Amino acid sequence: MTDWIGILKEQTANGDQMGREVPKMLANPDIDEAQVKTLFSALEKQAEFAEKLRLALEKFGHDFPIIKAAERLEERYADLAASAAEKLQALRK
Repeated sequence: MTDWIGILKEQTANGDQMGREVPKMLANPDIDEAQVKTLFSALEKQAEFAEKLRLALEKFGHDFPIIKAAERLEERYADLAASAAEKLQALRK
């Protein structure tokens, strides 16, 4: 049986770390367009994974606080991806 709660805890810890690191990366004046594209792609994949995790948690009937935590994780990655997209646009100007 899959430990969905364990996966959520692990992914939340990773999301917290990315929440600290991504803004620093994007603020680095030496970051280039290719690096931002790669970062954006990785964040989008994480957001998609968090969405699938939330759907699995819902499917298996986990409590609302667990579902809410998965939603927050999904939103965090989506917000980080949006920040990377904004940086990419700024680099292209």
